Amino acid sequence: MRTNTDAAFAVEVPRGRVVGRVRMPESAPSGVVVIHPATATPERFYAAFAGYATSRGLAAVTYDLHGTGASGDPREHRGTRMRDWMSEDVPAVAAWTREQFPGLPLSAVGHSIGGHAMVLGYGLEGVSRFATVASHVASTRRIASLGERMRVAAILNVVGPGLSRALGYMPGRRLGLGEDMPAAAMIEWGRWSRHDGYFFDDPTMGAAEAAARVTVPALMVGASDDPWASPRQVDALAARLESAAPERRTFTPDELGVAKVGHHGLLRRGVGERAWPELLDWLTDGRPA
Repeated sequence: MRTNTDAAFAVEVPRGRVVGRVRMPESAPSGVVVIHPATATPERFYAAFAGYATSRGLAAVTYDLHGTGASGDPREHRGTRMRDWMSEDVPAVAAWTREQFPGLPLSAVGHSIGGHAMVLGYGLEGVSRFATVASHVASTRRIASLGERMRVAAILNVVGPGLSRALGYMPGRRLGLGEDMPAAAMIEWGRWSRHDGYFFDDPTMGAAEAAARVTVPALMVGASDDPWASPRQVDALAARLESAAPERRTFTPDELGVAKVGHHGLLRRGVGERAWPELLDWLTDGRPA
C-alpha cells in the first residue's frame, strides 16, 4: 500500500497509458475513492474534491483519460473513441486501485462520461457503491434552451468533427472546451449526441442490456441549473439502471450558496463544496442522500 501523501502513477491500457495521482490522508486510510473524469476535463480539476476526500480519511485516485492531458498527445491517439475510455481506462484504473489498496472499502465517483462508464458496468468490480455527477442521457435535442441547444449542436456536430478531421485532434483548449482530445472521441461524441437516447441508440454498444445488469448501489447527482445534464436527463439515465434502483439528488444554487452551479460546478472548489459532505457520507456510510 502506498504511504506517499501525493504520488503519481501510470497504468498501461490497450491503446495507450493512463497517468494520474493518488492522494493519501495523514493516517492510514479507511477506504479509497476513485474519481473517473469527465470528457476533456484534466486531472488537476479534481484536486480539491480529492483533497476533501483525504480529509475524511480516504485515499483518492484521480487521472487523465488516455490521449488527454498528462496521459498522452491526442494527435498520437486520434483513433481513440469515447467508448475506449469507458471500456479501457475506467476498469484499468479501478483494477490498479484494488491492487494498491487490498482489503479497503472501494467506492467511486464518475463525472459525466466517468459516470456513464459505471452505468454500463465498467470499473465496478469490488466497488461497494458509486456516485455519478452530471451524468445524463446527453442528447442535444433534450437541451431545454434553444440557444444552448443550437450552440452545443454546432460544436458537437459541425465545428468539433470538422476540426478533428482536419487537424487529427479536437483543439479543446483553443475553443475553451477543456483539454484537447482525440479526433475519434470527438466524432463519436457528436454522433451519439444526435440520437434521442444517446449511446443507448447505438446498436454496437449494447448499452441498455449492460446498464440493466448493474446491481451496485448508485447515487446519481446533478444540479438544477445544469444546461446539459438537466434533472430530466439525469432521470432518463437513472431509469436505465433497472436492477440498481439508484438514489437521486439534485442540488440548487441557492442550496449551495452560489449564483451558478452548471455542468462542472458540483466538483469545483468554491462552488460545490457544500455538496461534498453529503456525497462522501453516502459513499462511505450509506447515509441516504
